[in-house]
Amino acid sequence: MRTRILCLSGPGSPAIRTFGNTVSNLIMILPPLYGAVQTFNDGLEKRYLAAYLGVTVVGLGSWCFHMTLQYEMQLLDELPMIYSCCVFVYCLYECFKVKNSINYPLIFLLVLFSLIVTVVYLRWKEPVFHQVMYGVLVSSLVLRSVYIVTWVYPWLRGLGYTSLGIFLLGFLLWNIDNIFCEFLRTLRASMPPVVGAVTQLHAWWHILTGLGSYLHILFSLYTRTLYLRYRPKVKFILGIWPVILVESPKTH
Repeated sequence: MRTRILCLSGPGSPAIRTFGNTVSNLIMILPPLYGAVQTFNDGLEKRYLAAYLGVTVVGLGSWCFHMTLQYEMQLLDELPMIYSCCVFVYCLYECFKVKNSINYPLIFLLVLFSLIVTVVYLRWKEPVFHQVMYGVLVSSLVLRSVYIVTWVYPWLRGLGYTSLGIFLLGFLLWNIDNIFCEFLRTLRASMPPVVGAVTQLHAWWHILTGLGSYLHILFSLYTRTLYLRYRPKVKFILGIWPVILVESPKTH
C-alpha cells in the first residue's frame, strides 16, 4: 500500500502534496453534481442520483488522498470506486425492468461483494487485489454495454463505445502508472516541469475515468429512459459538454 503512495509523490506544496493529481479530480466532482441535480429535478429514478453522487464521492475521496497522501484518505479514494461501480452495475442490469422496480437479490449480491472486498482489502492491503476486483466490475459493465448496443439499441453504439473506450483507456493508463511507477518518476524528473506535468498518467486516469464514468451514466440513463419511453435527447452545454434531457415522467 505504501508503494502506491510513494509513486504518486511529485510536484506540489505543503497544502497540496500532488497538485496535478489533486485538481484533475474536479472532473469527477462538478459534472456529476450537475447530473445529480438534473436527475433530481427531472424526477428520475433514485438509482441514477446515486450513480452521479457515487462518482462525486470518488472524486472527493481522491482529492483528499492526493492532497494529503495519507493512508486513510487512500481508502476514501479506492473503496468508493468499488461501491460506485456496483451502483453502475445495478443501473445497467436493471434498465429493462418496470419503473421503480427493485431487484433485492441483485442488491444483496452487490452489497455482499462490496463488503467482502472491503474486509479483505483492509486486512490484506494489496493494491493488485483492489485493481482486480474493480476490473471484475468494469468487465461486467463492458459485457452488458456490448449486449445493449448489439442486440437492443444499436443506434446507441456511439455513446456506448465512446464511454467504454474513454474509461478503458484511463484504466490502462492507471495500470501502466502502477506497474512502471519508478521508471515514470525517474523519466519525469529529467523533463521540464510543464512536460512532466502533462505526462502524469495518474492525472490522466482521473480525467478519463471521470469523463468515461459520466458518459457511462448518460448511456445507462439514455437506455433506461428509452425503455420507459421518455423520449430522451442529448444536449451539449456550450457546445461541448453532453447532458440528457427527458420529458417529465409525470406526463406519462
